[in-house]
Amino acid sequence: MDTRVDARPPGHARDAGAQEPHGRILTILHQAHSTPGRIGRLIELRGYTLDVRRPALGEDLPDHLDDHVGVMVFGGPMSVNDPLPWLRTEMEFVGKAMAADTPLLGVCLGAQLMAKHLGATVGRHADGLSEIGYYPLTPTPAGAELLPWPSHVYHWHSEGFDLPRGTELLATGEVFPNQAFRHGRHGFAVQFHPEVTHEMMCRWTSKGAAKLSQPGAQPSDAHFDGWYRHDPAVCHWLERFLDAWLDLTVEDTTL
Repeated sequence: MDTRVDARPPGHARDAGAQEPHGRILTILHQAHSTPGRIGRLIELRGYTLDVRRPALGEDLPDHLDDHVGVMVFGGPMSVNDPLPWLRTEMEFVGKAMAADTPLLGVCLGAQLMAKHLGATVGRHADGLSEIGYYPLTPTPAGAELLPWPSHVYHWHSEGFDLPRGTELLATGEVFPNQAFRHGRHGFAVQFHPEVTHEMMCRWTSKGAAKLSQPGAQPSDAHFDGWYRHDPAVCHWLERFLDAWLDLTVEDTTL
């Protein structure tokens, strides 16, 4: 079975101007002002519809996924260890998606929900460090077989996860070693934030300015310097990753 990403140029997996939508992707966000950022825009350009739900604000998740071709779960300020009823419900929902091997993408908190449901520990760094800013990323041999990865990615988190049993580690980091994993054939988790746009970075560093003083966090100017240095490579990676991941919602031929 070929597990490599095909070599089509970014954005060319399908006709972005197609009239018929490819299907709905359930998109779980965790704050009123949150958006799926660049990921959402690129997915819509590829002919998919986003069905946005915010369980933290009382919005229900669907009873089943028959009407959706995939699921995305994004980040938020809460911890997966918080005793919140809606968070337990969301974790159970993510577990059902993984059990069905539904195309699933977990970003930051979404990745931690996947890890915790699979029995892994999610918690703070032993030395109290955070990753807030741009940090190095190294693909594992398994990750490198899938596609080229950027050298640095954008983070905003103070908790990380152990690698869940039965998953495949795709990328590692220096502070939090487990940065991306694959569950089954269709489930992917990333600790970093490839969805972040320049506008989102401005908002995060402004509204979350207090977090920039946490141990390990980078000052605001380093965030924007990192954007100009590293975002083109992140964008290129994301285009190729989404082309391959979205193909899983149509036919199982790439990842």
